[in-house]
Amino acid sequence: MNLEKLLHDQLAPALEAVAGEPVDPAVRVSPFADFQSAAPLTLARRLGRPPREIAAEVAARTGFTVSGPGFLNITLPDEMITAALEAAAGDPRLGVAPATRPERIVLDYSSPNLAKEMHVGHLRSTIIGDALARILDWQGHHVHRANHVGDWGTPFGMLIEHLIEEGGARDHSLGDLTAFYRAARVKFDTDEDFRTRARLRVVALQAGDGPTRELWRWLTGLSEQAFLDSYQRLGITLGPGDFAGESCYQDDLAGIVAELGEKGLLTESDGALCAFPSGFTGRDGGPLPLIIRKGDGGFGYAATDLAALRHRVRNLGATQLLYVVGTPQRMHFQMVFAVAREAGWLPPEVSAEHIGFGSILGTDGRMLKTRAGGTIRLAELLDEAVARASAPEIGIAAIKYADLSGDRRADYVFDWDRMLASTGNTGPYLQYAYARIRSLTRRAAREPGRIRVTDPAERALGLVLLGFEPALQAAGAAREPHRLAGYLHDLAAVFNAFWERCPVATAEPGVRASRKALAELSGRTLHTGMSLLGIEAPERI
Repeated sequence: MNLEKLLHDQLAPALEAVAGEPVDPAVRVSPFADFQSAAPLTLARRLGRPPREIAAEVAARTGFTVSGPGFLNITLPDEMITAALEAAAGDPRLGVAPATRPERIVLDYSSPNLAKEMHVGHLRSTIIGDALARILDWQGHHVHRANHVGDWGTPFGMLIEHLIEEGGARDHSLGDLTAFYRAARVKFDTDEDFRTRARLRVVALQAGDGPTRELWRWLTGLSEQAFLDSYQRLGITLGPGDFAGESCYQDDLAGIVAELGEKGLLTESDGALCAFPSGFTGRDGGPLPLIIRKGDGGFGYAATDLAALRHRVRNLGATQLLYVVGTPQRMHFQMVFAVAREAGWLPPEVSAEHIGFGSILGTDGRMLKTRAGGTIRLAELLDEAVARASAPEIGIAAIKYADLSGDRRADYVFDWDRMLASTGNTGPYLQYAYARIRSLTRRAAREPGRIRVTDPAERALGLVLLGFEPALQAAGAAREPHRLAGYLHDLAAVFNAFWERCPVATAEPGVRASRKALAELSGRTLHTGMSLLGIEAPERI
């Protein structure tokens, strides 16, 4: 049961009657009561009346109390809390109803480049995107995961040409290929003849040349399996069927250019074909171009992104498009969405959203790097997490929760000591709390019984448990997993306070059965929330 919504629906008519128009009650959890509304304060200027006078009039219609300069304090009867807890305890979904109007969501995340190892720079998109996929799935939406990997173009021409010149052997690991790619890049930048051959190799690849395509398929297969291995270690739900490389849209690019041209949306600029969506200007104040086809005839990322967007709307029937990509790409996606709107590929009823995120910093406040200044490989990072933790699942939880517990838009500091701590706002803290709950419920004799709220600690725990649905809804609607993470930390902390104050195993039978039911509901809620963040909840630690 969503108590905030229930109180919202109860308070809204009274506010509308006083204001003469609909008013958002803005019901929030309060330290001074169970809930509080500040709506009378926001209404005061509009109505030209003292806020306490407005609050008193609303209170007379609802039975709530007025405090301070004009807040409405709401204290729920214990019977209402008990009934809601009983309903949640008897519901496999903990009282959370699935979405009444499910959306068809295409969620684009992770998106590494093939023929290279995943590194720390891929961590945030992968973890944040997967948490959102889990949350939206559980809410009842139809989520299509899209792993838009880089598997085409000049980088592959370079690498394939270099492999052929080195004998074309296929006994390499992905780590070997990363080194091969670096060597190929040096040759491409310094050797004009190799640069020409690499470009011709791209032409051969795009034309379907047999030996070239065969090497390309081997490279992509090797890369995808390595990515899947990393996903499995991290507990990521992306699978083989979710890969959607740039190559998938290669045959559509000429049509993208043709259709944009027919609609008058392309302008030639220095040999390139560009779109100039309205409202975007450069530093000089002039219109900002989105390059669709480069001067040499090649296609830019924008063309592929437009082709993917059109496919997702037309063929997959998406009603929402979500792109979990770093904040620096914000302008690019805004321009892609604007061009797609102008072209009619993104109709008004379909939303598109760039879900940006900050960077991972070292304890020195700079971008996280190896001691030698290089990029940290993801496999090395996971190996170190497992080595530092008391169990692999604790190390992985530490990494994932550190990413998800703060606002995704902000940078965060990668600090092993803080992340692995069993106290504080960490993944291990949640895991220890869940293991403690399971230990308690195993030790407590008898089956759980009807929930009775008689102690302040029981009441506090009950109110937090009933906050699961609004926390989950907020996390999904705002695309902010930290809202759910913060809720779970609060739940674990309040449960620990309950556990310290309210004995379970030694309580008299009726109280013991009630408290065991509260503990089991706490465990189920914590387990469900942790799983929606992709964090394992071990029964014993």
